[in-house]
Amino acid sequence: MEIDVRVERLPLRAPVRITGYTFIEVPVIVVELREGEHVGRGEAAGIYYRAESPQRMIAQIDAIRPVLSAGADRSMLAHLLLPGGARNALDCAFWDLEAKRTGKPAWQLAGLQAPVPKITTYTLGADDPDAMAQLARTYPQARALKLKLTGEPIDAERVRAVRAVRPDVWLGVDANQGFGMDSLRQVMPAFIAADVRLIEQPVPPALDDGLPGLQSPIPIAADESVLCLADLPRCVGRFDAINIKLDKCGGLTEALAMARVAKVLGFKVMVGNMGGSSLAMAPGFLLAQLCDLVDLDGPLVLANDRSPGVSYEDGHISCPESLWGNPVVTRA
Repeated sequence: MEIDVRVERLPLRAPVRITGYTFIEVPVIVVELREGEHVGRGEAAGIYYRAESPQRMIAQIDAIRPVLSAGADRSMLAHLLLPGGARNALDCAFWDLEAKRTGKPAWQLAGLQAPVPKITTYTLGADDPDAMAQLARTYPQARALKLKLTGEPIDAERVRAVRAVRPDVWLGVDANQGFGMDSLRQVMPAFIAADVRLIEQPVPPALDDGLPGLQSPIPIAADESVLCLADLPRCVGRFDAINIKLDKCGGLTEALAMARVAKVLGFKVMVGNMGGSSLAMAPGFLLAQLCDLVDLDGPLVLANDRSPGVSYEDGHISCPESLWGNPVVTRA
């Protein structure tokens, strides 16, 4: 097996601000696994808040190249790499390669039904309330919006401004750990008044124990508090939903297992993304078939996406067979 890994930097159409970070590009790694005439591809951005960089992810892959070249397969990755972007890129490349090698699409290999379009959120970065409202107007087809918040007093006005111009959409908020328990209590009436349907990772993981006492009437989802399958038990009683991201858990293999276990534990299941092109969204789209909530809007903020790419129509995401995970030839 030949293993090619390269870095690509995907510029954004405009800066995106969240708690503690402002992004102007998404640096990713792309893995290609070549076996005879077959090529499997995977893309990963890694976990920015765990200091994963393209260089670090490539170093992790380089360290296991001898094992991979000797005939490793997808089932061995969990023993070779910790959860994160490097494992994700490899895992998704193995799924794509297996589809081409066996002549069966990845959804069949995963034991799923044929994929159907799913409603996805469209994310608005934290900004001046009027600017966020204006951006919300530029997505008239969106059926669901997710607002990035920062834990600042202006968050209440941000939510009110967007709801005023988009009374029709499902509305969620994501603080990326920006709130403390007191500031969360203070902004909760504004969330309720705006009919917010989900609060994602409102506080840092160190404060998760306080969430049950909040008695929030709005479901709360874990993001930074849940990385992989092993983290699910500690979320019981603290969260109502789990945001699964392939970059966090290490690929589609673990993500599918997480979704199935999370449902048994009583969680609503969400698929999210760390940013990236359509190549990164395609495996997440398969996971979306098991999910209650879908947040796969990464390509919407890019200056340029891959072709072919996922499509966004009437607020839904769909994925062409020629992109990834099918026994057809694909091109970058």
